[in-house]
Amino acid sequence: MTDVVSRSPLQRVAVTPSASLDDYAAVAHLAGSVAELKLESQGVASRLSGRTVWMVSSTARGGGVAEMLPPIVSMLRDLGVRAEWVVIGSDEPAFFELTKRIHNLIHGEGNPEFTGADRALYERVNRANADALRALLAPGDLLVVHDPQPLPLAMQLREAGPFAAVWRCHIGLDVENAATRAAWGFLAPYLDAYDGAVFSAAEYIPEYLAGRASVIYPGIDPLSPKNRELSIRQTVETMCRGGLIACPGPTVGERYLGLAQRLLPDGMWAPALAGDDFGLLTRPIVTQVSRWDRLKGYLPLLEAFVALKRSLPGLASLEPIHRRHLELVRLVLAGPDPLAIQDDPDAREVLDELGGVYRSLPPEAQREVAILLLPMHSLEENALMVNALQRGSTIVAQNSVREGFGLTIAEAMWKRVPILSNSRACGPRQQVRDGLDGRLVADPEDRAELRDALSDMLSDPVRLERWGYSAQRRAHDHLLVFDQLRGWGRLLETLVTRPALHNPKG
Repeated sequence: MTDVVSRSPLQRVAVTPSASLDDYAAVAHLAGSVAELKLESQGVASRLSGRTVWMVSSTARGGGVAEMLPPIVSMLRDLGVRAEWVVIGSDEPAFFELTKRIHNLIHGEGNPEFTGADRALYERVNRANADALRALLAPGDLLVVHDPQPLPLAMQLREAGPFAAVWRCHIGLDVENAATRAAWGFLAPYLDAYDGAVFSAAEYIPEYLAGRASVIYPGIDPLSPKNRELSIRQTVETMCRGGLIACPGPTVGERYLGLAQRLLPDGMWAPALAGDDFGLLTRPIVTQVSRWDRLKGYLPLLEAFVALKRSLPGLASLEPIHRRHLELVRLVLAGPDPLAIQDDPDAREVLDELGGVYRSLPPEAQREVAILLLPMHSLEENALMVNALQRGSTIVAQNSVREGFGLTIAEAMWKRVPILSNSRACGPRQQVRDGLDGRLVADPEDRAELRDALSDMLSDPVRLERWGYSAQRRAHDHLLVFDQLRGWGRLLETLVTRPALHNPKG
């Protein structure tokens, strides 16, 4: 039997800074955060002099990790630290099917049985990437490996010489079951090669990593295309250029390379404007933007929204403004084109399942819902479309059954939009305070609870606006990238000031 040899399309990602620290400091409400970051980071660059920090992930497109790394890398460089980003790859689709299963198991879902072939595949693909990365890694460098996909790299690279390695895990579950035990048992042999680990919540740290792991909260980049301020004109123009609305007049910029696609009642995809005007500029809008993943809770949210609409004729005692909001509100479920996301092979299947439920709805219910594909031809254009959708929303939902953190929550909070999420998932409850920044339901799969929460949020526009202001303040104080950078600076400085970097050869 011939051994399978995996080829590695390891890619070095070119990070072009969209803004410098001076640009952030020029924004009045960000100046203080930048000053704190610079003050705390004064000694980091000198201690890391001559070393490169290598960020390693599994994709440069789609998802929170791919969005967080560009500002982290560019800001580290701005602080005087040499930083690079590489992305692993594989010509074996089964690898990403396996790592998606590991991802789901860490979230407590899926088949907990692993085979020898699974481990062989996992190590073979990573070994091919390690061989490519070995030529880039110099003694004394620092390796930061993100999530389970590239986890074996540190072990496979140790013979390259002394270097420090940290594993950054962006996912987790705050309870233990057979699925989580299976996942962590499969991953455990690779963790001893790391000098430490970083999680998004203390509740996610496995017991055998106690004392070797720390917590760094993710954060958003306030000047990135997805989060930067958009005026009313810019918001409308972005929706026009992305094909989300019919343009009410001429725009300065041309149409985007890719236009938003909308699922039609017959199951076909067409430009979003092919159907009726969805009312993004005039109606109350509830929006969820995520990857197409069962754990994101799209289906319960859709069914709860339909139930809310169906219940309206029987709600005779509603205040007029409440009734009007419920009559006009529409639901947007949006996500990236699955074909553009290599490390998420389940996305198409999940989208098809959701589409099947949508097609089964009566025509009047279908008109109340838009399932949108946001093209990935240009990451900047995709981000601007998400920005405009979130800013045009009355409520942003993140109904995840499991959620490591949920940057879409922080993004919407930064834009002064109230959140509907749940307290079961650890990530949302770290960010959202129930009754202050929006609503947290107890069970994201309870359609009746979701229905009632939506109705309650839409019952009082004044309170909804107050929640939006509170959400924005919380994002400003706790969920921006500057806090994350300070955490990384402290950790990297600690690693290089140890007596010796991890070197199994002594």
